[in-house]
Amino acid sequence: MSITAETAKQHANDPAVLCCRAEEGTVLEPANFEDPAIFPDLIDSGLLNVDGALKLGQVLNGSKLTKTVDSLTPITADIVDKYDADEVAEEEAPVAEAEEAPAAVAAPVAPVAAAAGTIKLHIGEGKNIDIELPAGLGGGVVAPAQAVATATPAVAAAPVEEHTETVLREMTRKHYKINKVVLGDETKIEGDTLYVRKSAATEGAEAQKLVQSLELSLITPDNYHVYTETVMDIQPIATKADSDMGLGEGVTQVLDGVVMVVTGVTEEGVQVGEFGSSEGYIDENMMWGRPGAVDKGEIMIVAHAVIDNLKNMERPGPIAVHTAVDHVVSEIREAMRRDLKDVTPSEEQTLKQTRHPGKKKVVIVKEIMGQGAMHDNFLFPNDPVGVLGAKPNVDLGNVPVMANPLEVLDGCIHALTCIGPASKEMSRHYWREPLVVEAVHDEDIDVVGVIFVGSPQANSDKFYVSRRLGQMVESMGVDGAFVTTEGFGNNHVDFTSHIEQIGKRGIPVVGFSFCAVQGALVTGNKYCDAMIDNNKSMSGIENEVLACNTLCTEDAIRGLAMLKAKMAGEEIKAPERAYNVNVKNNNVELIEKATGTKIDLVENEQSLPISEKRKEKYD
Repeated sequence: MSITAETAKQHANDPAVLCCRAEEGTVLEPANFEDPAIFPDLIDSGLLNVDGALKLGQVLNGSKLTKTVDSLTPITADIVDKYDADEVAEEEAPVAEAEEAPAAVAAPVAPVAAAAGTIKLHIGEGKNIDIELPAGLGGGVVAPAQAVATATPAVAAAPVEEHTETVLREMTRKHYKINKVVLGDETKIEGDTLYVRKSAATEGAEAQKLVQSLELSLITPDNYHVYTETVMDIQPIATKADSDMGLGEGVTQVLDGVVMVVTGVTEEGVQVGEFGSSEGYIDENMMWGRPGAVDKGEIMIVAHAVIDNLKNMERPGPIAVHTAVDHVVSEIREAMRRDLKDVTPSEEQTLKQTRHPGKKKVVIVKEIMGQGAMHDNFLFPNDPVGVLGAKPNVDLGNVPVMANPLEVLDGCIHALTCIGPASKEMSRHYWREPLVVEAVHDEDIDVVGVIFVGSPQANSDKFYVSRRLGQMVESMGVDGAFVTTEGFGNNHVDFTSHIEQIGKRGIPVVGFSFCAVQGALVTGNKYCDAMIDNNKSMSGIENEVLACNTLCTEDAIRGLAMLKAKMAGEEIKAPERAYNVNVKNNNVELIEKATGTKIDLVENEQSLPISEKRKEKYD
């Protein structure tokens, strides 16, 4: 495939290889050359040898062929009448790389400028222009519009306009510590003990035609080595103190020290999961402390459902399970509003959405599953991570829906997805979404909101939804965007399309996905040039360890640094062809050096006792 002049300029230091047969006397131009992005595969397959080849930048200055040659012929000094020996771009200083790229499309993190002091640049050609600019603007990356250039005659720098931050909305979380849970005959809260009526589970199952049974059990910190069937979801237990208040406002009551864990199988014992499942001893099959998972020290209320055969892969099955479980949680919410009314919380937080006028405006786009079957989510329930009042994104046509950051952190997503355990974002993940948390606390950017967009099954629907997303983002007038997705495979088609629809409007984009070895992107475009790989597993695979490869704080920090650099006009360095964890580690070191702040990295599955399933997988 021939390349454009723009591509040729970008690859000036790469070997010059003809894409097609060319006749003697042909004056070489970009259209004569093959895209260097595919060279590694051609070299590995033995179809190409670039030893001794001249660079593109050396032969695109009027060089003429002295003989007729076939396609995939490297240009060497003996087949052109001349070449420019000096026309080779200077090697750049090391910069951070993207951590994953789609096939034949480059993708990296950009350099992060020093965090303090003054940066001085000297350009040795032309008029010896000197540039001085204060470091720290834009969070360590300086945007071109903030630079002050001096030449002859000198021009005074315009004063930087001061902007006052604006608190757009705020919400209060009141936390109540639970140290003991008792399954009994009544749902109530007394002191630090939560009592849950066991028969509420039976009532929940009886109200759902497809649910054969729903049983409650407890897993306590003194014994986490307990077998469970595959985990469908992990949910915080929270409620609005005033039922008339919507998500993202007012007061939310939260029970600390206890979470709801939903598991499920069919009557025949088939796990309610798709690409793998997480059944087994839970201490061997879940990454503790991930945003969507359980923290050590917490009590798990396990709600285990048995559903009709063959209903595990159809939407009504998982929806019925979640609705039955919510009958139990709704009773706990009622007890919270009643029994905690006059109780002093153990902790109180005020969450704020603060706008930073004058800073770079950024939107967060989160692609959520919407192919149907077990790929569904409930949007905007009445209570945090509830069912009542919520709308399935599949029924909404998967079109983009706007939320504010506090709605996200107040449980506006009830996750129904049962995709690969390692990369799926459970309900608790959205409640503690790291990218939203890090972005809204970053005073160097102005977060305008969070867009949720579904991932339909049919390609025609995927591109329809992507076009609507692109138009929505364009209308916001943002300076940059994040696009995230969970899982891998089918949803990567629309994931990369979202990036393209935003990127082609001139808006810098950074993408987040599990890729590594098993989930590498199967499609891409030129706008997929800045990617964060969420992989944490040692082997780079879907290892069926719950929440292992989900977006964590460390990923959010790397993504913010990358987007700031990209919005500043920095060029992103292409990643290595194959997954290499050292790229991520190098990026982390660059950010730590620039900011002076240590980035804590999460552990991988090697920190867990090895399960029988993983033994078989690795053997």
